[in-house]
Amino acid sequence: MMQLKVCGITRKEDLDKLVELGVHYAGFIFYEKSPRFVGNKLDARTVRETKGILKVGVFVNAPLEQVKQLIGSYGLHLVQLHGDEDPAYCAALQALVPVIRAFRIGEDVNWDILAAYVPVTNYFLFDTAAGKAYGGTGKLFNWELLHTYPFDHPFFLSGGIGPEQLEDLLAFEHPALFAADVNSKFETAPGVKDMVSVQQFSTKIL
Repeated sequence: MMQLKVCGITRKEDLDKLVELGVHYAGFIFYEKSPRFVGNKLDARTVRETKGILKVGVFVNAPLEQVKQLIGSYGLHLVQLHGDEDPAYCAALQALVPVIRAFRIGEDVNWDILAAYVPVTNYFLFDTAAGKAYGGTGKLFNWELLHTYPFDHPFFLSGGIGPEQLEDLLAFEHPALFAADVNSKFETAPGVKDMVSVQQFSTKIL
């Protein structure tokens, strides 16, 4: 069964609703340039003391010691690395928590660059290429490219997935597909989730 991650959480009421719905993962973005930056919206204690959901911290080229400190203060269960983090950086964090390493996919893909990350991560995440930006396009990539994926390393499928992709998502079969990751297509404003849409979507996924 596919798992579900809802990313870009900035409000306690949205986090509490995800727990109520039985969503597996909540994503918190610690990249200050993101409109969904959690640091000035949701305090660490609130996140840390929330039970019943796995909490994922999303980072982009953050100093290693800063990430380690936030894992503790926010009670993060996993980290998702969305920048240019190398295998050694991933390995250092994997000693503390499971690591999701994100890769951006454009019109084609070179799987060879992922090989070095297999031993030092627990999951990959595939997002849509966004030029020089680190994701957040709200656009889909061509999922058919994933049929050439040469590893059995489990992955999260991300990149512009919205309610209208539900049927395609349920029909998409891949042995390494572990979870769907949704964000901007389930919002009324950046970081403000449309929980009615999330509930309707999650009911079919979970």
